[in-house]
Amino acid sequence: MLDGTVQGADAVRALLGYARTLYEYQEFNFAGRYGDNGFLEDYTSQVRGEPIGSVVTVTRDAAGQTARIVVNHRPLSALLLFARLMGEHFAGTPYGKLYAGPEHKLAGQTGGTHASR
Repeated sequence: MLDGTVQGADAVRALLGYARTLYEYQEFNFAGRYGDNGFLEDYTSQVRGEPIGSVVTVTRDAAGQTARIVVNHRPLSALLLFARLMGEHFAGTPYGKLYAGPEHKLAGQTGGTHASR
């Protein structure tokens, strides 16, 4: 959903903080340790009435601090809606350029759903 990466605790907090407001609920299928230094979440939700599934992996460094977060959403139609809403919210900020704008569409697609690069 992003065209790039986000670094720094403040940036991650800003993006994840707003992203959480888009979920109507979170129904967890699994949340727990993953390997020696990771944490995994698998949950479903809805965004503006559209079903969305998410898998989140968190990797910690040797000191136990979060070093990397990867969030995967499915299906594609829900991901595109989520990305559009994030982009609209962060438009005009340094984070806004990370999300697809109206000029980014999937081949053969018309209308209001936009693809990320």
